[in-house]
Amino acid sequence: MLLKVNIVKKNIVIGVGNMLFKDEGIGIYASEYISQNYEFDDKELEIIDGGTLGFKLMAYFQEYDNVIILDTVSIEDEVGGIYRLPSDVLLGLGNYRKTAHEVEIVEMLEIVSVLDSHANVTIIGIIPADIETVEIGLTKAMEDKFEEFILNGIKEIESLGIKATKVNNIAISDVVKSMIGSYNGEHLTRIPNEEDFTHAINL
Repeated sequence: MLLKVNIVKKNIVIGVGNMLFKDEGIGIYASEYISQNYEFDDKELEIIDGGTLGFKLMAYFQEYDNVIILDTVSIEDEVGGIYRLPSDVLLGLGNYRKTAHEVEIVEMLEIVSVLDSHANVTIIGIIPADIETVEIGLTKAMEDKFEEFILNGIKEIESLGIKATKVNNIAISDVVKSMIGSYNGEHLTRIPNEEDFTHAINL
């Protein structure tokens, strides 16, 4: 008698970006927003702040079955446009590489694509309005599209057979303040704790 073996898939959502440069932090904010507002029936699903770790993210591409990256994308289109970019499509976008971490993601995909085993990598990306201003927060254009961006990320997670349930409705401004203590010039009304500085160090 043959026994059916359930193979557990390793899945991870990675928010990528740089919180110092306005909209470039949206991927990190999105991953934290999902962590604070959603629960999943797959308790093994990991959601992390990948920040600007660059090539240090390579391990996730090699060790996981599915990697979902939340990030900005440098595509010539209207601000706020949201794209789903599987790795094979991403590798074909020669004009995609603009910011440092975008270049590194594409280069990592090129490297792992020749390996026998690697993750299915999908980027859920949004075209930013401002990635030059040094300020923690989002432009109005990104705030207006943020919920749609999140829902696209949730849809991608659910495409892996994982059920998502929204359990909180914490605003993006409050999520970011809980991470770093500031949002668009507004600051925490409490004394920062150790967790606030964890993200600051990662910058």
